[in-house]
Amino acid sequence: MRAVFLDYSSVDLGDLDATSLRAAFTELQLYEFTEPTTTAERLEGSEVAISVKVVIDETVMNANPQLKLILAGSTGTNHIDLYAARARGITVCNCQGYGTPSVAQHTMMLLLALATNLPRYHSAVNAGKWQEARQFCMLDFPIIELEGKTLGLIGYGELGKAVARLAEAFGMTVLIGQLPNRPEQSDRHPLAELLPRIDALTLHCPLNEQTRNLIGATELALMKPGAFVVNTGRGGLIDEQALADALRRGHLGGAATDVLTVEPPSAEHPLLADIPRLILTPHCAWGSKEARQRILSQLGESARSFSKGESLRVVN
Repeated sequence: MRAVFLDYSSVDLGDLDATSLRAAFTELQLYEFTEPTTTAERLEGSEVAISVKVVIDETVMNANPQLKLILAGSTGTNHIDLYAARARGITVCNCQGYGTPSVAQHTMMLLLALATNLPRYHSAVNAGKWQEARQFCMLDFPIIELEGKTLGLIGYGELGKAVARLAEAFGMTVLIGQLPNRPEQSDRHPLAELLPRIDALTLHCPLNEQTRNLIGATELALMKPGAFVVNTGRGGLIDEQALADALRRGHLGGAATDVLTVEPPSAEHPLLADIPRLILTPHCAWGSKEARQRILSQLGESARSFSKGESLRVVN
């Protein structure tokens, strides 16, 4: 099979081994990035399209009737028109679980940074404040221990469970939120009951019509004064303007997010203003070398499985 990887540089920074991926195809063309206007042209003559985020829509498929397989180098497949693929008999596979250790680690890093006021202490040292101190230490900003605190999780799949294990290792109690339109479970708590009880909230659920703006002004107001919010799930799970407002009012102790509704964001994004107690990271939680290598491995595995007439990580 001939394959084209449309945005290879979004995975490989020059530090990965692509041997296994190349071995899955008779020919593999790697492009660092592909503009929408050239996607159809670059796929010409290829049976397999590989994309992390480059859009493969009905127009692209119509221009390439030879396509048999689309491999998403991500768990999400919103950049692929699944309906159009299904109508044309094109198999779509995604990657799964590749970033669990990396994202769980990043989630706890953000929570710890909020609890210890790490960004403010780092900035103070860089500004020379420690050098000017009269005592050996600076304790200008509140430091909170995670031990004995309660963490609320929304989304309790593989990633949510990994975060729960890390939180429990820090001595936290973990409560699980009930997602909307899901069967009720005895160990899940409706948001109206969960949010007033927790000291920190982390989000690990998919983004869909039921979870869009799941945490808005009403939900943020239910949380304890001084509570933390961390989102390493999907942009759009939190109403970003409501989050900015809650931070400016001082209701929350802090918030951190690795994801935004539009990525990359525009300069006018409400969370890119000067907002207190907010940490932003650029959708990099998944990006450890180990996680990125797993993506290449899974892409190769899915291609070989397809060649044998088998199904592996097929979503469509």
